[in-house]
Amino acid sequence: MAGRTSKGAEKVTKKTAKPAVAAPKLLSGGNPQIPKGYGDAPVQAYIAAMPDWKSEIGRRLDALITKTVPSVCKAVKWNSPFYGMEGQGWFLGVHCYASYVKVAFFKGASLHPLPPGESKQKEVRYLDIRENDPFDEVQIASWVEQASRLPGERM
Repeated sequence: MAGRTSKGAEKVTKKTAKPAVAAPKLLSGGNPQIPKGYGDAPVQAYIAAMPDWKSEIGRRLDALITKTVPSVCKAVKWNSPFYGMEGQGWFLGVHCYASYVKVAFFKGASLHPLPPGESKQKEVRYLDIRENDPFDEVQIASWVEQASRLPGERM
């Protein structure tokens, strides 16, 4: 029966075929709209949906955070990846804007040296990464390591 497919094979193909997944919607400023979720999978979906050069920044940040803090917990909340420590809360968040990626250190005022971006919130400090900015892995890893040891935010 060359060239013919049995009904059984056809049913398996239909049953195991995966539906097409729509690309995530980009919100204002190019921030991906990713459903809330806990663990690595939603964070990786967010990173994959980051537009243009921002996706590479997201991959580098995620790899650096995971390498620096191997026991890190991850989630996507409010369309942003969050990184934290179990039982301590969230210490860092990432968000896409039109021309940069913002890294929020929730207790950044306790980090040394201070991350450069000020916030209206007393304890929060930011690092904005633009397309052609240098990516100082040593400094970012130092901030991540310090932040991971501080009590995090409960969100």
